[in-house]
Amino acid sequence: FYNYPISQAADILLPKAHLVPVGDDQLPHIELTREIARDFNRMFGEVFPVPEALIGRVPRLVGLDNSGKMSKSLGNTIELKDPAEIVTRKVMGMYTDPTRLRATDPGHVEGNPVFIYHDAFNPDKDEVEDLKERYVQGKVGDVEVKRKLAAALNTLLEPIRDRRAYYEQHMGEVRDVLYQGTQRAKRLAEQTMSQVREAMGLARYFK
Repeated sequence: FYNYPISQAADILLPKAHLVPVGDDQLPHIELTREIARDFNRMFGEVFPVPEALIGRVPRLVGLDNSGKMSKSLGNTIELKDPAEIVTRKVMGMYTDPTRLRATDPGHVEGNPVFIYHDAFNPDKDEVEDLKERYVQGKVGDVEVKRKLAAALNTLLEPIRDRRAYYEQHMGEVRDVLYQGTQRAKRLAEQTMSQVREAMGLARYFK
Protein backbone atom coordinates (compact mmCIF):
# COMPACT_ATOMS: atom_id res chain seq x y z
CA PHE A 1 0.00 0.00 0.00
CA TYR A 2 2.71 2.49 0.99
CA ASN A 3 4.64 1.77 -2.19
CA TYR A 4 1.64 2.27 -4.47
CA PRO A 5 2.41 5.93 -5.32
CA ILE A 6 5.97 4.91 -6.29
CA SER A 7 4.62 2.09 -8.44
CA GLN A 8 2.23 4.53 -10.09
CA ALA A 9 5.11 6.93 -10.71
CA ALA A 10 7.05 4.13 -12.41
CA ASP A 11 4.06 3.41 -14.66
CA ILE A 12 4.13 7.05 -15.76
CA LEU A 13 7.89 7.54 -16.06
CA LEU A 14 8.87 4.31 -17.83
CA PRO A 15 7.01 5.21 -21.05
CA LYS A 16 8.07 8.86 -20.58
CA ALA A 17 4.51 10.15 -20.48
CA HIS A 18 4.03 13.88 -20.98
CA LEU A 19 0.31 14.00 -20.21
CA VAL A 20 -1.49 11.80 -17.67
CA PRO A 21 -5.33 11.75 -17.74
CA VAL A 22 -6.52 11.58 -14.13
CA GLY A 23 -9.30 12.66 -11.81
CA ASP A 24 -8.57 15.50 -9.43
CA ASP A 25 -8.18 13.03 -6.55
CA GLN A 26 -5.04 11.68 -8.25
CA LEU A 27 -3.24 15.03 -8.45
CA PRO A 28 -1.04 14.32 -5.39
CA HIS A 29 0.28 11.18 -7.11
CA ILE A 30 1.06 13.16 -10.25
CA GLU A 31 2.88 15.79 -8.21
CA LEU A 32 4.98 13.06 -6.54
CA THR A 33 5.85 11.72 -9.99
CA ARG A 34 6.86 15.21 -11.11
CA GLU A 35 9.11 15.57 -8.05
CA ILE A 36 10.77 12.21 -8.76
CA ALA A 37 11.38 13.21 -12.39
CA ARG A 38 12.81 16.61 -11.45
CA ASP A 39 15.05 15.18 -8.72
CA PHE A 40 16.40 12.43 -10.98
CA ASN A 41 17.06 14.87 -13.82
CA ARG A 42 18.86 17.26 -11.48
CA MET A 43 21.08 14.53 -10.06
CA PHE A 44 21.81 12.45 -13.16
CA GLY A 45 20.90 14.51 -16.22
CA GLU A 46 17.80 14.93 -18.33
CA VAL A 47 16.17 11.53 -18.77
CA PHE A 48 12.51 11.97 -17.84
CA PRO A 49 9.97 14.50 -19.09
CA VAL A 50 8.15 16.15 -16.20
CA PRO A 51 4.55 14.99 -16.77
CA GLU A 52 1.48 17.18 -16.59
CA ALA A 53 -1.91 16.09 -15.30
CA LEU A 54 -4.73 16.18 -17.82
CA ILE A 55 -7.99 16.88 -16.01
CA GLY A 56 -11.18 16.25 -17.95
CA ARG A 57 -14.26 18.45 -18.13
CA VAL A 58 -15.70 16.46 -15.20
CA PRO A 59 -12.78 16.02 -12.77
CA ARG A 60 -14.71 13.78 -10.40
CA LEU A 61 -18.16 12.24 -10.69
CA VAL A 62 -20.30 11.95 -7.59
CA GLY A 63 -21.83 8.54 -6.85
CA LEU A 64 -25.49 7.81 -7.48
CA ASP A 65 -26.12 8.00 -3.72
CA ASN A 66 -24.27 11.33 -3.38
CA SER A 67 -21.70 9.75 -1.02
CA GLY A 68 -18.42 10.85 -2.51
CA LYS A 69 -17.22 9.73 -5.92
CA MET A 70 -18.47 6.77 -7.91
CA SER A 71 -17.04 3.54 -6.49
CA LYS A 72 -17.75 -0.02 -7.55
CA SER A 73 -17.13 -1.19 -3.98
CA LEU A 74 -19.89 1.14 -2.76
CA GLY A 75 -22.33 -0.02 -5.43
CA ASN A 76 -23.11 3.55 -6.50
CA THR A 77 -21.99 3.32 -10.13
CA ILE A 78 -23.37 3.14 -13.63
CA GLU A 79 -21.18 0.73 -15.56
CA LEU A 80 -20.44 1.02 -19.26
CA LYS A 81 -21.70 -2.53 -19.73
CA ASP A 82 -25.04 -1.96 -17.98
CA PRO A 83 -28.05 -2.72 -20.22
CA ALA A 84 -30.43 0.17 -20.89
CA GLU A 85 -33.01 -1.10 -18.41
CA ILE A 86 -30.40 -1.33 -15.64
CA VAL A 87 -29.19 2.20 -16.36
CA THR A 88 -32.77 3.45 -16.20
CA ARG A 89 -33.43 1.61 -12.94
CA LYS A 90 -30.28 3.02 -11.35
CA VAL A 91 -31.08 6.55 -12.47
CA MET A 92 -34.64 6.33 -11.17
CA GLY A 93 -33.21 5.38 -7.77
CA MET A 94 -30.73 8.26 -7.64
CA TYR A 95 -30.43 10.56 -4.66
CA THR A 96 -31.89 14.02 -5.34
CA ASP A 97 -32.92 16.96 -3.14
CA PRO A 98 -33.87 15.55 0.31
CA THR A 99 -35.71 18.76 1.24
CA ARG A 100 -38.12 18.39 -1.68
CA LEU A 101 -41.15 16.38 -0.54
CA ARG A 102 -43.52 17.12 -3.45
CA ALA A 103 -43.03 17.83 -7.14
CA THR A 104 -44.53 21.27 -6.57
CA ASP A 105 -41.90 22.18 -3.96
CA PRO A 106 -39.05 24.39 -5.21
CA GLY A 107 -35.94 22.23 -5.56
CA HIS A 108 -32.21 22.74 -5.32
CA VAL A 109 -30.10 22.20 -8.42
CA GLU A 110 -26.68 22.88 -6.91
CA GLY A 111 -25.17 19.70 -5.49
CA ASN A 112 -28.04 17.61 -6.84
CA PRO A 113 -26.49 14.45 -8.37
CA VAL A 114 -29.17 14.18 -11.06
CA PHE A 115 -28.33 17.64 -12.37
CA ILE A 116 -24.60 17.03 -11.98
CA TYR A 117 -25.08 14.08 -14.34
CA HIS A 118 -27.25 16.14 -16.70
CA ASP A 119 -24.50 18.77 -16.91
CA ALA A 120 -21.90 16.08 -17.55
CA PHE A 121 -23.70 13.82 -20.01
CA ASN A 122 -26.80 15.43 -21.51
CA PRO A 123 -25.76 17.11 -24.78
CA ASP A 124 -29.07 18.99 -25.03
CA LYS A 125 -28.10 22.02 -22.96
CA ASP A 126 -31.38 23.80 -23.70
CA GLU A 127 -33.26 20.86 -22.20
CA VAL A 128 -30.99 20.88 -19.14
CA GLU A 129 -31.49 24.60 -18.56
CA ASP A 130 -35.27 24.21 -18.96
CA LEU A 131 -35.31 21.37 -16.42
CA LYS A 132 -33.24 23.41 -13.97
CA GLU A 133 -35.49 26.44 -14.30
CA ARG A 134 -38.66 24.42 -13.77
CA TYR A 135 -37.09 22.41 -10.93
CA VAL A 136 -36.25 25.45 -8.82
CA GLN A 137 -39.77 26.76 -9.45
CA GLY A 138 -41.45 23.51 -8.44
CA LYS A 139 -42.83 22.94 -11.93
CA VAL A 140 -41.25 19.57 -12.73
CA GLY A 141 -40.98 16.39 -10.72
CA ASP A 142 -37.95 14.24 -10.05
CA VAL A 143 -39.41 11.44 -12.17
CA GLU A 144 -39.36 13.50 -15.37
CA VAL A 145 -35.89 14.86 -14.65
CA LYS A 146 -34.58 11.34 -14.06
CA ARG A 147 -36.28 9.89 -17.14
CA LYS A 148 -34.65 12.49 -19.35
CA LEU A 149 -31.28 11.75 -17.74
CA ALA A 150 -31.73 8.01 -18.31
CA ALA A 151 -32.55 8.67 -21.97
CA ALA A 152 -29.44 10.83 -22.41
CA LEU A 153 -27.20 8.27 -20.72
CA ASN A 154 -28.56 5.39 -22.76
CA THR A 155 -28.06 7.33 -25.99
CA LEU A 156 -24.45 7.91 -24.94
CA LEU A 157 -23.84 4.32 -23.85
CA GLU A 158 -25.55 2.50 -26.72
CA PRO A 159 -22.58 2.59 -29.14
CA ILE A 160 -20.27 1.56 -26.29
CA ARG A 161 -22.49 -1.42 -25.52
CA ASP A 162 -22.50 -2.33 -29.22
CA ARG A 163 -18.70 -2.26 -29.38
CA ARG A 164 -18.45 -4.34 -26.24
CA ALA A 165 -20.83 -6.92 -27.68
CA TYR A 166 -18.74 -7.06 -30.87
CA TYR A 167 -15.47 -7.63 -29.02
CA GLU A 168 -17.03 -10.25 -26.77
CA GLN A 169 -17.56 -12.23 -29.97
CA HIS A 170 -14.07 -11.41 -31.33
CA MET A 171 -11.79 -12.00 -28.36
CA GLY A 172 -8.90 -12.83 -30.68
CA GLU A 173 -8.79 -9.19 -31.77
CA VAL A 174 -8.74 -8.10 -28.13
CA ARG A 175 -5.86 -10.44 -27.31
CA ASP A 176 -3.93 -9.19 -30.35
CA VAL A 177 -4.31 -5.57 -29.26
CA LEU A 178 -3.28 -6.42 -25.68
CA TYR A 179 -0.27 -8.40 -26.87
CA GLN A 180 0.92 -5.67 -29.24
CA GLY A 181 0.44 -3.02 -26.56
CA THR A 182 2.33 -5.11 -24.00
CA GLN A 183 5.25 -5.64 -26.37
CA ARG A 184 5.42 -1.93 -27.19
CA ALA A 185 5.33 -1.04 -23.49
CA LYS A 186 8.13 -3.51 -22.77
CA ARG A 187 10.32 -2.00 -25.49
CA LEU A 188 9.74 1.51 -24.16
CA ALA A 189 10.46 0.40 -20.59
CA GLU A 190 13.68 -1.33 -21.63
CA GLN A 191 14.85 1.77 -23.51
CA THR A 192 14.10 3.99 -20.54
CA MET A 193 15.82 1.69 -18.05
CA SER A 194 18.88 1.54 -20.31
CA GLN A 195 19.04 5.35 -20.25
CA VAL A 196 18.54 5.38 -16.47
CA ARG A 197 21.41 2.95 -15.89
CA GLU A 198 23.65 4.89 -18.26
CA ALA A 199 22.87 8.18 -16.52
CA MET A 200 23.57 6.65 -13.10
CA GLY A 201 26.80 5.00 -14.21
CA LEU A 202 25.40 1.51 -13.69
CA ALA A 203 25.23 0.33 -17.29
CA ARG A 204 28.38 -1.80 -17.05
CA TYR A 205 26.78 -3.93 -14.33
CA PHE A 206 23.90 -4.96 -16.59
CA LYS A 207 25.85 -6.13 -19.64
